[in-house]
Amino acid sequence: MLTDREIQRYSRQIAFIGEENQERLKSAHVVIAGAGGLGCPVAIYLAAAGVGHITIIDRDRVDLTNLNRQILHWERDIGREKSRSARDKLNQLNPEIVIDAVTVAASGENAAALTRGASLIIDALDNFDGRYILNRAALVHTIPCIHGAVCGYDGHVTTIVPGETACLQCIFPEPPAGSEFPVIGTTAGIIGILQAHEAIKYITGRGELLKNRLLLWDGRGSTI
Repeated sequence: MLTDREIQRYSRQIAFIGEENQERLKSAHVVIAGAGGLGCPVAIYLAAAGVGHITIIDRDRVDLTNLNRQILHWERDIGREKSRSARDKLNQLNPEIVIDAVTVAASGENAAALTRGASLIIDALDNFDGRYILNRAALVHTIPCIHGAVCGYDGHVTTIVPGETACLQCIFPEPPAGSEFPVIGTTAGIIGILQAHEAIKYITGRGELLKNRLLLWDGRGSTI
């Protein structure tokens, strides 16, 4: 049940989705793989919306080159573990939810354990090896996974629901070439917010999901 304080905090969105759906958000456990350009806006908006339990998985430490887009990390955080840096800011944003910081890389050995019991997985990674590992874990547990990716001004989002949609490796049988790519911070913000938006729609059951659809964002022309 929602507390009086939670009803006040979320009053504007309760007016739209209702208390029952706000309770669904409170009961949800979302695993966010990646605390970078995508993971930061995803985590901010899900925490602000009242998702009750968020697990952030990232093995990296904050670097100066991250700061143009990874908005949960600040200059003072350089050298800190990204998962803990993100957790600390989210705890300040919304102290009424649970934030777990996990400083590991998702691997074939641990991905199933890291995602077990989650309501939803957010793929906010920057490499397809890790994405495929998450994809397999989602299939094992039949947990939906919201995938997003960016490059320069461009990005894409899709929602994968095991048993209902194509999986990530069906959509992208081979990883794109190249290990590094240019990133404009606003592109990561737009795609991350779209991922968070899909997550809220999935948890509350309101709206049409990007199932078997790949939303392509062209930031040069601001078109999809």
